[in-house]
Amino acid sequence: MRLKDRVAIVTGAGSGIGAASALAMAREGARVLVVDINDAAVKKTVEQIEKAGGQAAGARADVTRAADNQSIVEQAVARWGRLDVFFANAGVPQWKTDIEDVEEKTFDQIFAVNVKGVWLGAKYALPVMKKQRRGVYLITSSTSAIRPRPGGQTYAASKGAVVTLTKALALEAAPHGVRVVAIAPVATHTPMLPTFMNKVEVDEEGLRQYIATVPLGRLNEPQDLANTAVFLASDDAAMITGSCVEVDGGRCI
Repeated sequence: MRLKDRVAIVTGAGSGIGAASALAMAREGARVLVVDINDAAVKKTVEQIEKAGGQAAGARADVTRAADNQSIVEQAVARWGRLDVFFANAGVPQWKTDIEDVEEKTFDQIFAVNVKGVWLGAKYALPVMKKQRRGVYLITSSTSAIRPRPGGQTYAASKGAVVTLTKALALEAAPHGVRVVAIAPVATHTPMLPTFMNKVEVDEEGLRQYIATVPLGRLNEPQDLANTAVFLASDDAAMITGSCVEVDGGRCI
């Protein structure tokens, strides 16, 4: 098992990419702190991990709050004695909207979750990893950081910001033996997908249009990102840091 006896925190782990990644890390031997703003979703993911024979605990947290980020790091260390992986995955999407129609509160929410949440996670996780002289800080970015779609300028800017943050943190952390890596998914079959498609529900027409933009001919499944996260968190990726790994079926070519 590639993550045997390691300790991981996954935010936004109540559904989608986060849930799949928490389950995959647990299958690879990690003890996982499942974090989400939704208590019921946390409980569901923890139960799935335990049912499969893995080790997990749950915590409700709002990643935009410093105290919550500090708390989840302290909980993981208190429970298991270390912190090897922090997957800053929690994020919020943007409805397709021209810039003149985007409300300031929408901008603030997107940047609070997608950028500040990642920054706060690093603020509290990286000191623990630096002291251990070992650890991996993973960040969910997006192909929108590299190849934006019309009407998603605020989301794209937030995901571009965390790609730059990834590089800056990687330089800071490298002398301490700690790696920082971003993952850029193309559209993925998660609860956020309808919003990206600007629809209340995913429909066949919208799905065909999205799939047509991906050279490999399909969208991501959450497991595609979970597999990538496990690889990047493992020693198999020991020389990867500061990168933004595109998991996009060729979308950004």
